[in-house]
Amino acid sequence: MGILAEPKKLMARGLSSGRGGEVASERILIVDDEPHVRTLMAAMLEKSNYTPILAANGLEAIERVQNDPPYDLILSDIVMNGLDGIGLLERIREVHPDTPMVMVTAIHDVGVAISAMRKGAYDYLLKPFEKEQLLVTVRRALDYRRLVQQNSVYRHNLEQLVSARTEMLRQAMTDLERSYDITLEALGDALDLKDAETEGHSRRVTAYTIALARHCGVEMSQTRVIARGAFLHDIGKMAIPDAILLKPGKLDAEEQAVMREHCARGYQILRKIPFLEEAAEIVYSHQEYYDGNGYPRGLHGDQIPLGARIFSVADTLDAITSDRPYRRASTYAVARREIERCAGTQFDPGVVEVFLGLPDSLWEDLRAEMTRHPRFSPLSFAGSIDDLKV
Repeated sequence: MGILAEPKKLMARGLSSGRGGEVASERILIVDDEPHVRTLMAAMLEKSNYTPILAANGLEAIERVQNDPPYDLILSDIVMNGLDGIGLLERIREVHPDTPMVMVTAIHDVGVAISAMRKGAYDYLLKPFEKEQLLVTVRRALDYRRLVQQNSVYRHNLEQLVSARTEMLRQAMTDLERSYDITLEALGDALDLKDAETEGHSRRVTAYTIALARHCGVEMSQTRVIARGAFLHDIGKMAIPDAILLKPGKLDAEEQAVMREHCARGYQILRKIPFLEEAAEIVYSHQEYYDGNGYPRGLHGDQIPLGARIFSVADTLDAITSDRPYRRASTYAVARREIERCAGTQFDPGVVEVFLGLPDSLWEDLRAEMTRHPRFSPLSFAGSIDDLKV
């Protein structure tokens, strides 16, 4: 059987037997409009245990690539009628960028071949070529393809590994953060036990602060920081003598001075904990006034951390609407009027504006949630108002 007849069987079968009866491995698409060239190349490749598939032009090659994939390598003439080798290269690069192409061209077209390499061809062969030249080029191209595939698999596995490790780290950080918050809740509970007069205040004011911060456009990560500062705002009172903290009557000037130390003392307690460094600033500043008449540092305007300015409104809202031994709770309408009256003096006018745009039902629902679930932790839901079921 002659050399010209053998490739006809190849086109019909799509594979052939290699030396020793072994099934050929790599499939190579040969594209050339000269029959004797493509049959000669096919014979050379088949004898080296490759599987050549033949196409007479670029359009036929595209059809084979679409209907009979995959191909390990494409050998294509450059100058062909219809879709030429450059056009075929551009199409292949779009749909099968990992399939290498070797351009076959006459010596006077070498400039075109080099241009094709710039467009993504792996290599080129100059006609006429020897069998060994063809096989060396083919082996290099196939080795390149295997390397690309191995790198792709490695990259995919690496991405999966990184993704898995990232998720593990994220979960670990979430668990650690939750452990921190549980510790903070225990501190808040300890303060409530010491100062029964304000029991539940820390949880309510934290919920109010979260809601107001989210409506002020504060990002979730920062809202969590603000929530911790709000929850621990009075932690410094743990260092205030009981005789002053629990005194039923009005404090004298000296006692008031000691009581005012709770801001700085709370800051000193928390600032040494990296996790609470930002929250400590809110604890330090929660009694500052927007006009500078607050304490302990007399900060004013934007010198006061935004979280502290938001907390100040929430704290006053809870104070006015909660029972105290010396007075009954007032309504949310009364609290709204008082907060509006103090905009620009005690409170940040921008925060007050946001507060006034929110309905009383928001605060009523939050308070009801805290009452129904006294062990409910607003710290767990600092990222979203919706999680607070309001």
